[in-house]
Amino acid sequence: MAPAGEFLSLLNDGDRRDLEAIAHRRSADRGDVLLARGDAADRVLVIEAGRVKVSVSTSSGREAVLTFRGPGALLGDQSLVDESPRSATVMAVERVDFLVVAASAFRSYLSSHPQVALAMMAVLSARLRESDGRLAEFAAADTLGRVCARLAELCETQGETGEGGDHGVRITLPITQEELAGWTGSSLESTAKALRALRSLGWIATGRRAIEVHDLAALRGRAP
Repeated sequence: MAPAGEFLSLLNDGDRRDLEAIAHRRSADRGDVLLARGDAADRVLVIEAGRVKVSVSTSSGREAVLTFRGPGALLGDQSLVDESPRSATVMAVERVDFLVVAASAFRSYLSSHPQVALAMMAVLSARLRESDGRLAEFAAADTLGRVCARLAELCETQGETGEGGDHGVRITLPITQEELAGWTGSSLESTAKALRALRSLGWIATGRRAIEVHDLAALRGRAP
């Protein structure tokens, strides 16, 4: 089931069946590129299972991670609306199952399903609000605060609580330090330093592409 607020969760059963009827199902493995920056807006994707990262390359060659998306997410819709080339690259961070819909077919689908068009507008509006919040956060917080904010967000959106609720929150997204640095707009060195500080405080424990949060309240308190 798609998380609340994601595109698929906003569709009724009939609208979803009609969408699936014009789509092709595809799969991708970790590291596969689903959409590439600069490509033509010839299709949209809808994630059914698995998670992806959305990123751009900076002028210095570093990767800036814009966001992560999971089941239910609609991708490629912004380029569909303004008919401009892709502004970001979408890459699988684990195995992903998704629907592919040709741009022309999706436009026709929106024309005949006005409630779906409203759902897409709601998704775009939510992303703009999210982007505005990140800009304010970057202006107000240091690296440690931004790392705390992103870890707290991951606990809410990609977290799994241990049995009994007293074993912390395991972040299920297989995120690397490099990706976390790119997501917080920080250098790898300052991100690693922030993680070391959080480990020394006992707020988190880390492993290879694994993070467990032991004090979510403390992270939220340190975040901007």
